[in-house]
Amino acid sequence: MNAATLPAGRLELMLTELRLPTVRRLAADLCAQSDREGWPAHRLLEALVEHEMAERETRRIERHRVESCLSPDKRLSSFDFATVPAVSKAQVMALAEGQEWLTRGANVLLFGPPEHAT
Repeated sequence: MNAATLPAGRLELMLTELRLPTVRRLAADLCAQSDREGWPAHRLLEALVEHEMAERETRRIERHRVESCLSPDKRLSSFDFATVPAVSKAQVMALAEGQEWLTRGANVLLFGPPEHAT
């Protein structure tokens, strides 16, 4: 039984109950594409789960940004390193570009007074 043969709304209810909003939103289109292109079942499932995971990651990042109460325009690219000469711009940028510290699960902490408006 594919998505098209399930009673109307049943799949949507199940996906809502399982809290899979992206799969719910994309299921009909991806099932139709799968039928047209003759995808094996695992390819369809893989595509649906891949979209769900990507959107969850996007929502998680946005939720954490909002919870941080940081202005969306706060970026390393706009940080004025001249105001804090003890912080090495080269070192911070190297950390930001590399991922070794993330892979290890290490924290990067910078301490100092908040920037002041002049």
